[in-house]
Amino acid sequence: MTRRKKMVEQVTELMDKPEQIRNIGIVAHIDHGKTTLSDNLLAGAGMISEEIAGKACWMDSDEEEQARGITIDSSNVSMVHTYDNQEYLINMIDTPGHVDFGGDVTRAMRAVDGAVVLVDAVEGTMPQTETVLRQALKEGVKPVLFINKVDRLINELKVDEIEMQIRLGKVIDKVNKLIKGMSEEAYKGGWKLDAAEGTVAFGSALYNWAVSVPFMKKSGVSFKDVYEKCKTNDMKWLAKSSPLCAVVLDMVVRHLPDPLDAQKRRVPIIWQHGDKSTVEGKSMLTCDPNGPACLMVTDISFDPHAGEVATGRLFSGTLKRGTECYVMGTAKKVNRLTQVGIFMGAERIEVEALPAGNIAAVTGLKDAIVGSTVTTLQEMTPFESLKHYSEPVMTVAVEAKNMKDLPKLVTVLRQVAKEDPTVNVTINEETGEHLISGMGELHLEIITHRIERDKGVEIVTSPPIVVYRETITGTAGPVEGKSPNRHNRFYIELEPLPDNVVKMLKDGDISMDLPALERRDVLVEAGFDKDEAKNIKAIEGTNMFIDMTKGIQYLNETMELVLDGWREALAGGPLADEQVQNVKIRLVDVKLHEDAIHRGPAQVIPAVRSAVKAGLLLANDTLLEPMQILQITVPQEHMGSATGMVQGRRGQVYDMQSEGDTITVVGKAPVAELFGFAGDVRSATEGRAMWSTEFAGFAPVPGGMLKEIVTGIRKRKGLKEQIPEPSDYLA
Repeated sequence: MTRRKKMVEQVTELMDKPEQIRNIGIVAHIDHGKTTLSDNLLAGAGMISEEIAGKACWMDSDEEEQARGITIDSSNVSMVHTYDNQEYLINMIDTPGHVDFGGDVTRAMRAVDGAVVLVDAVEGTMPQTETVLRQALKEGVKPVLFINKVDRLINELKVDEIEMQIRLGKVIDKVNKLIKGMSEEAYKGGWKLDAAEGTVAFGSALYNWAVSVPFMKKSGVSFKDVYEKCKTNDMKWLAKSSPLCAVVLDMVVRHLPDPLDAQKRRVPIIWQHGDKSTVEGKSMLTCDPNGPACLMVTDISFDPHAGEVATGRLFSGTLKRGTECYVMGTAKKVNRLTQVGIFMGAERIEVEALPAGNIAAVTGLKDAIVGSTVTTLQEMTPFESLKHYSEPVMTVAVEAKNMKDLPKLVTVLRQVAKEDPTVNVTINEETGEHLISGMGELHLEIITHRIERDKGVEIVTSPPIVVYRETITGTAGPVEGKSPNRHNRFYIELEPLPDNVVKMLKDGDISMDLPALERRDVLVEAGFDKDEAKNIKAIEGTNMFIDMTKGIQYLNETMELVLDGWREALAGGPLADEQVQNVKIRLVDVKLHEDAIHRGPAQVIPAVRSAVKAGLLLANDTLLEPMQILQITVPQEHMGSATGMVQGRRGQVYDMQSEGDTITVVGKAPVAELFGFAGDVRSATEGRAMWSTEFAGFAPVPGGMLKEIVTGIRKRKGLKEQIPEPSDYLA
């Protein structure tokens, strides 16, 4: 019997013993060694040969990932590890580290209960380490720490034994400080990382060895041995005496929770609005395989033979082929499962039945998208939606090279949007433009490349364009909007939403899903007027619509049309037809025709739309541009060129930290100025700079450049170049 087949049998035997299951994610900054670590864990479990581990990047199954040497998609694998004569099933997800693929990390964190956080011993904690830790803690995922590349400390930086321990101690302190800052209660509740306890391991993923305090007692390998063997380059001895796989997986089994324990804590976090006393509530808290099936979809991929494969975490119930499921939030059509399985890297292995507490890969869920709640019940409160930490900031326009491929391109773009929720695809039927917006240059490059390679559609792409937003800086109103037949009038007032409320909207603390009274109290606390807080009719992104009218006849039946007009105006503001954000609009008075025929959609929608657009112009409509935080680490002699790089791109430097002979310059610059940044940084610092970028929200465009940028956008979109006046809308 092949090792592989035996492995699959072991996995299926352990599936229904939740106390022997661990669901883990591997997270870190880019190039800190996640995929190399995953490879060696797989080799240790007997899934790939030890000779190729670390070089094979077996979890990077896509040829693009192999070619670029980075992980792009999260990939899942299930393996078996024996600890204290007991077998454990470990479902592991290897996640990307590049900031453009941060969405994959957010989604993976929903499926797992524990995370192995990797930190490079030489570089220490980086911006992305902080981001992934925050994502883990927000989802209630418990971290353990693996400090990688310890051999580099000894061989490249030539530190002595004492200095080595001091440096490793510093890394642990820094990670603990981050955990404490993000969640004081978790830190005090036993999530503090401690080498003596065994929640920290040290090693080298490339050379396949690791040590931890508990394992030293078992193997007799001490820090002294590590130091000496690294100096003499005897990595083979270390890998034999203290293998990476045993040390890391022992730590996972001992310190990370099983689904029974984790779900008691996590279900209240990821299912806040659900009632814990219902059947499904109790089943999820106890991870009951006999309860109703509750699955949260965290990933969707396409298999050329089987169609859409939905991967997700099963919190209760059991899935089998033929199980009838409903996707919450869609028309309640039955979706029948055609296959149920688990992932082994790129392969999908079918199983008879899959019980709660596992990560499932199923086909047949046609209506599901990433973040869907799937259940065998007709009705269930859905899980909290997945919150991504950054927004799409760059766009490319794509068109089919040959006209005959056009219908195929539209289908492919819809598939792309379904596979990756951090991508925005806009298909404009009128202008024939197809726009794809993503997290950055690399993200878009990979998506467009995949359309050509996997879907076989030849496309032409424009150079990337930056996504702007519109907002107001002043107040306006009452503005009167008249319907084309002059029989209906709407009066609105506009003002900017306060920053604290915008933040609460983004974090999901205020939404239309909240019960009305609860929403009112939260808003009053945030400084809203009680009347306004009570009368919120709709929230769209970070915009609010408030109905302040009293006792107007026929308004209730017209309200949906009013909101449609308002949404249309927000989708493209008057300045540059970009999305509008952070605006509070109050409806203060309405005059309606008593005959329903004269107040239909063709009258109400244009009236409200033109009132909102004119109001935006009267309230000083301006553009917001996306910003990124830049962190550039360079040797001291190149400090000047690094600060010059930031300042020469309309950026500002607001921090400089020096450590040893390197200096880290921290600054902020607009995305529009960062095209081709990589090449320029390399040439300015003789290739000795390390840098990372992170999304930092939107900021107003400088006044002097506003007109030029707006005209440029209007030209590109084929609009009249002249900026409209309020009177153009209030004819």
